[in-house]
Amino acid sequence: MPASTTLSSPQKARLIRGLANFPTAAKSIKSAVGALPTTKPEAGQKATYQRTFTSEDVRAFAELSGDKGIHHTEADAKGRVMVQGLLTATTPTKLGGDMNYIARHIVYEFVRPVYVGDTITCEGTVEKVETSEGRLNVSLSFLCRNQDGKEVLRGTTDGIIRL
Repeated sequence: MPASTTLSSPQKARLIRGLANFPTAAKSIKSAVGALPTTKPEAGQKATYQRTFTSEDVRAFAELSGDKGIHHTEADAKGRVMVQGLLTATTPTKLGGDMNYIARHIVYEFVRPVYVGDTITCEGTVEKVETSEGRLNVSLSFLCRNQDGKEVLRGTTDGIIRL
């Protein structure tokens, strides 16, 4: 479908359903700001999600993933327990899920550790959108910072949104 083609009513409805509740509330969300529009995403649009990681999050993820390294189960010399990297990576994943984005390729760069009690703010940016038959091909970038404004995670992803 060319970029200038108008979406059919069922396609619009499906896209709107996927974007209308962005961002949704969850118990681990400290706050969430920003929203993607209820129309076709466009390059340059941003969305933000914030959450604070808890000891229970780390324990549950350890059980689910099997990632039970000592740095995730016992406090270090400063009394800190490190959050699993892939648990930290759920912050940008949440942004994609809110827009029914299906990732095909993701690159994560873990810049510094995240610890229990840290509040992470992730900003996602739509870098590119191309219309294809039955889907949007979308490229996103993301940058996650802790409560001190320090980068903890950054990356890019390419995927689709079904129409």
